[in-house]
Amino acid sequence: MPEAIRVHQTGGPEVLTFEDVPTASPGPGEALIRQHACGVNYIDTYYRSGLYKAPSIPFTLGAEGAGEVIALGEGVTQVKVGDRVAYSGAIGSYAAERTYPAERLIPLPEAISYEQAAGMMLKGMTAQYLVRRTFTVESGQTVLVHAAAGGVGLILCQWIKSLGATVIGTVGSEEKAELARANGADHTILYRKEDWVKRVAEITDGKKCEVVYDGVGKDTFPGSLDCIKPRGMWVSFGNASGPVEPFSILTLAQKGSLFATRPTLASYVAERKDLLATAYDLFDVVASGKVAIPVNQRYALKDARKAHEDLEGRGTTGSSILLP
Repeated sequence: MPEAIRVHQTGGPEVLTFEDVPTASPGPGEALIRQHACGVNYIDTYYRSGLYKAPSIPFTLGAEGAGEVIALGEGVTQVKVGDRVAYSGAIGSYAAERTYPAERLIPLPEAISYEQAAGMMLKGMTAQYLVRRTFTVESGQTVLVHAAAGGVGLILCQWIKSLGATVIGTVGSEEKAELARANGADHTILYRKEDWVKRVAEITDGKKCEVVYDGVGKDTFPGSLDCIKPRGMWVSFGNASGPVEPFSILTLAQKGSLFATRPTLASYVAERKDLLATAYDLFDVVASGKVAIPVNQRYALKDARKAHEDLEGRGTTGSSILLP
């Protein structure tokens, strides 16, 4: 019987259990996937802890994966048995097999491996919409990326650098600073040791940044607003340190007529055409060599608890994957 990681009650990493779980037959419009790799993302910890509400209890964790189609439900035309596919979206990926809506599956080109795909679908497509649609990064601009050595951070640094912008990254250690610089960051700031708002001002000669990409949340607010040029944008796309507390919208006026947004990948890929366009843009930059996908941690599926402990302990860099 296929195995999966299940959550019977929300809480810390200790609530993750490794169990035999029967796989449902694909229903109409669904495909059954034998998974080769499953992505581990910070959003998984939100569902596990209860910050984000799962559809039901118990549930299988995880929002992205890659594998081979092994069976089809009625009416499926988007994929066929034997196709290599990847996805990011509905939870349930921490499993050896799973069903998935066929219209949300993305065919994988031969140039992209299962491990790369599992390590980048959520993070890479997030980076794509952040730099190409939420705020269109252009040559000559200056961009601040928080958690620059994290999964999304390393992809953002490379992608932004390839567009000709200057990248400033905040990181938690000198080792992470070296990694961020190796992946495109022009400047790194050790946020635990340095006044990072002051350092951004120094690096930019007081001109600040056009945009701040903030996946950290509570710990980097409101400082992020003080790093943005008048009429610039604060993009809050994650809560690694906890959610940002409610604040007065007048603060944005006081800081220089700033724009603020809290985007989600789901909103940007709601239509299949947008899903495919986002994924194919990502595949193109990876295949071209402009963006590499650093899968720096690999765990057996049964070791998902360890993966979460490492992730929340900020002991990971780049992407982490589970191998069924």
